[in-house]
Amino acid sequence: MAIVGIGQLPFAKDIGRPISDTAVEAIQLALEDAGLEAEDVDGMCMFEMESTHEVTIARRLGVRNLRWWDKTSYGGGASCATIMHAAAAIAAGLATTVVCHRARNRGAKTARPWAQERGVVRDDKALHVPWGLVRPVDVIGLWAHRHMHLYGTRREHFGNVAIAARKHANRNPAAMMHGRPLDMETYLSARVVSYPLHLYDCCLETDGALACIVTSVERARDLRQKPVLVHSVAQASGPNPVHLANYNTPEMRMTSYYCARELWARSELRQKDIDCAQIYDAFTPLVVMGLEDYGFCARGEGGPFTEGGRIELGGDLPVLTSGGSLSEAYVHGFNLVLEAVRQIRGTSTAQVPNCKAVLVTGASGVATSAMIVRGD
Repeated sequence: MAIVGIGQLPFAKDIGRPISDTAVEAIQLALEDAGLEAEDVDGMCMFEMESTHEVTIARRLGVRNLRWWDKTSYGGGASCATIMHAAAAIAAGLATTVVCHRARNRGAKTARPWAQERGVVRDDKALHVPWGLVRPVDVIGLWAHRHMHLYGTRREHFGNVAIAARKHANRNPAAMMHGRPLDMETYLSARVVSYPLHLYDCCLETDGALACIVTSVERARDLRQKPVLVHSVAQASGPNPVHLANYNTPEMRMTSYYCARELWARSELRQKDIDCAQIYDAFTPLVVMGLEDYGFCARGEGGPFTEGGRIELGGDLPVLTSGGSLSEAYVHGFNLVLEAVRQIRGTSTAQVPNCKAVLVTGASGVATSAMIVRGD
């Protein structure tokens, strides 16, 4: 299967209209990019945690007959799962041209999930919310602290991730943090959000809408854009999953560890073949641990891996080349999918020379997904 069209609206703190509107607009841009019409679409995979509906969006687009659809959630874990589901549906003959999209309005403080916690907590969050671990940053802060304790990881290692993302964002005019450089002194002196995580360890809060179009390789070769092939995809929850709070697992094996095993088992490519990585980055420690989970270094070596510009453009493994969630926009990591497409097309604002294969990952700690895309 191949990704043949991408579209996104300008990111904003307040986009000024509901996600049912922005989803339609982003999909229209993706269809135009692919050289397709709404009449060509017969499948839809939504990455969604809100309350929009496939048929409403399809009607507004002008889709004649939606023959297959699904919806996947799990916060930042679902980005690559939408592509996986679309590819599976096409392979099974259930659809021919599938729209995958994510639209969300989260710029306002009242839109954030923890701001909406009221009354009795009934899901997995009941295991940690009563002890004050309400926000994701509180839980990830515990992970980060444990990683520092076990492996000697330092705040400067997390800072290397934040600075790499910001450098790449400063090459990307669409990034929310474009034109706002970041250095280590500024990083280290920022205010604490949830120790050891400080301001620049945390993703932005953004309104945004993005979409991509998936179809068969055969059909892709007749379309407008260079096909970006979906080489390998995976989902995984790992054993005994607890949403965000599996921090007592052996050797800090979160959901990404198990997802990585599935992904590499389905791939002829290996870590040495990956030209850049878009590792889910709601918080900087997730990138350090993601480098370990996906096998670019051994457990505990993710911190030192970030040193010496190794994860910046020109380094061994550039990460977050659009600026990622830390400096481009936070739309549950779907912008990482679009950046992988641009890298394979050769159109990224932080283009890795001769980029042939890109890893994209969803969030660790929740039921997650990942994929490798490559050129034709």
